[in-house]
Amino acid sequence: MAVSERRGLSGESPTQCRWGSLLLLVLMLSGCLGRIHRLTLTGEKRADIQLNSFGFYTNGSLEVELSLLRLSLQEKEEKSPKVGFSLSRVRSGSVRSYSSQNSRECPLERNSSNFLVLFLINIKNLQVQVRKYGEQKLFISPGLLPEAPTQSGPLKPDPAGTPKDNHEMSTVKENQAKPVTPQVSGDKTIPGGHRHSSERQPPTQDPSGKEKDLVLRLGHLNDSYNFSFHIVISSRAEEGQYSLTFHNCHNSIPGQEQPFDLTVMIRERNPEGFLSAAEIPLFRLYLVMSACFLAADIFWVSVLCKNTYSVFKIHWLMAALAFTKSVSLLFHSINYYFINSQGHPIEGLAVMHYITHLLKGALLFITVALIGSGWAFVKYVLSDKEKKIFGVVIPLQVLANVAYIVIESREEGASDYGLWKEILFLVDLICCGAILFPVVWSIRHLQDASGTDGKVAVNLARLKLFRHYYIMVICYIYFTRIIAILLRVAVPFQWQWLYQLLVETSTLAFFVLTGYKFQPAGDNPYLQLPQEDEEDVQMEQVMTDSGFREGLSKVNKTASGRELL
Repeated sequence: MAVSERRGLSGESPTQCRWGSLLLLVLMLSGCLGRIHRLTLTGEKRADIQLNSFGFYTNGSLEVELSLLRLSLQEKEEKSPKVGFSLSRVRSGSVRSYSSQNSRECPLERNSSNFLVLFLINIKNLQVQVRKYGEQKLFISPGLLPEAPTQSGPLKPDPAGTPKDNHEMSTVKENQAKPVTPQVSGDKTIPGGHRHSSERQPPTQDPSGKEKDLVLRLGHLNDSYNFSFHIVISSRAEEGQYSLTFHNCHNSIPGQEQPFDLTVMIRERNPEGFLSAAEIPLFRLYLVMSACFLAADIFWVSVLCKNTYSVFKIHWLMAALAFTKSVSLLFHSINYYFINSQGHPIEGLAVMHYITHLLKGALLFITVALIGSGWAFVKYVLSDKEKKIFGVVIPLQVLANVAYIVIESREEGASDYGLWKEILFLVDLICCGAILFPVVWSIRHLQDASGTDGKVAVNLARLKLFRHYYIMVICYIYFTRIIAILLRVAVPFQWQWLYQLLVETSTLAFFVLTGYKFQPAGDNPYLQLPQEDEEDVQMEQVMTDSGFREGLSKVNKTASGRELL
């Protein structure tokens, strides 16, 4: 704040202040913790909170620590558990939704085949009942996995499928310095309430041979509750996309919601690092695509330097767009590298990625709209309608980039996460539709001009060019917004990175084709200015074909203005 006050007193322009505010917003939102999630909700009233979705390979682990859960008095009087977590396996490219037809039906109270594991919090008995469904054999144990000094991956479960009850497995991370009240586990009292492997009653079997439900201890301190657990994917059959959700069925009845406070830490890992199965190849993908865009930009600049006499400002704007795209992908790749190795990105690099992404998005829509309007190629002045389009597209694109930054920086379970995601999707569609209007208007303008100004051949060539460009823009939007989403839903969870591959390759192809179509006019017959001799040849051919020049000879003009027969 002190820096902002000094800048304000130094007499900077309002534009610089706005850019400073935008940079401050990026810095504030850049505290993304990657795949180590920490979510804090205060006064929350939602019945179902989608916490995360992650693709696990064999020996991948999910660690959850509920450090604070504070409920209202009415909820604590309930006898049956109506609060807890659910773990389910979701289809590729989708996130499970719990908006069932009967909104008052509690997901924790029905025997649903959609759930793999339920963690039912019983406040009255200070217990957490672990209820499994199906034939899955997930390895579930209380506490968090011990912090390894090296990145050796999560601990592997015992081949017998039961946890080792020793000091190494029971060592967990304590996130709260305050002691909790003594707890009783069977016949044994745990002083201070510290989590220990004895908090979990080992699974037993009933006479029919079926494994009974596990029970974890629930800590209680100052009107709040806490517990932790971890899950290990023990076999290839258990690999897949998993979704973790928190449920508070007391708030499932509209108009009777009771606020509650929640603080939870979630750590997800795969054997190769902290990235989800679909995100592991993204580091190399973005790095390769960054090199491709940089190579295309260098080639484009060399073309501009060879044809300086016919280069417009729009050509250099296209070069700036390709360079910004390359730098944005480079920072994105570096972010994924650090997320995979440390669980969170480097703050400075994350800020640079957000800034370059914002500039790339603004340059992309501005450049596409300017080319579509024919600026510098056909005319040098924008019409009032085109100026209005720019007045709409540029603010919307800034809003879309702000929404992207918020989504990347917020946790999936945040209250406004879904709202910003819908804003990003809607604004992006509006911008994609708006940039088509200048192209359509240019096509109509060339159609009208082709029959009135006498330059039929030139205008028809330009008309053909802008029709091709219109098709290119349509295909670009179609592949990056529709086909890519369908691909993401159709492929298995570990192949969802093909979505980003299709988006980036389509963008590169669009850039290359646009540069080829609108290269400097010295090498582009579509954009060459008509010469006087060409007009004479066209008029001569028209007059000859009509028989008007029959019996006449051509007259040439000399430099002195004399006419020679």
